[in-house]
Amino acid sequence: MTETGARLRAAEILLFEDNDDDAELTRIGFAQAKLAVHMHQVSNGEECMAFLRREGRFADAPRPDLVLLDLNMPRMDGREVLAELSADEALRQLPVVVMTTSLAERDVLDAYSLRCSSYVVKPVDFNQFSDVIKAIANYWFQLVVLPTDMEKGNGR
Repeated sequence: MTETGARLRAAEILLFEDNDDDAELTRIGFAQAKLAVHMHQVSNGEECMAFLRREGRFADAPRPDLVLLDLNMPRMDGREVLAELSADEALRQLPVVVMTTSLAERDVLDAYSLRCSSYVVKPVDFNQFSDVIKAIANYWFQLVVLPTDMEKGNGR
């Protein structure tokens, strides 16, 4: 980000989501926010970690500027992914927004104890869902200052 908050390139978003309808709503929300994004979708926790660690078919994956993480996913759920991210020196600085249907206080506490950046409950209404994505886009890419290159200094 520059001093004015304008992005010089499209934001790289990793969406950890197995519901194609929610993924499409997320894409629509970013489009309505008029934010240039490259959104990459993975549908299970093993793929998420392989993407972030650039393993296998994800060897050329970009480092995401933001990870949108659902808690209830197959193979390795969002909680397990958060635990791996927290323990990985090279990945722990990534901003992670948990986006889930769970309002359970235990899930909220666990997510924050595992270092998520934000916890958002997915609205079921299309317009509200779109508004949430626009708010996330505005917050993370217009208001917040992110490192210009999260890979510097962490060996990746």
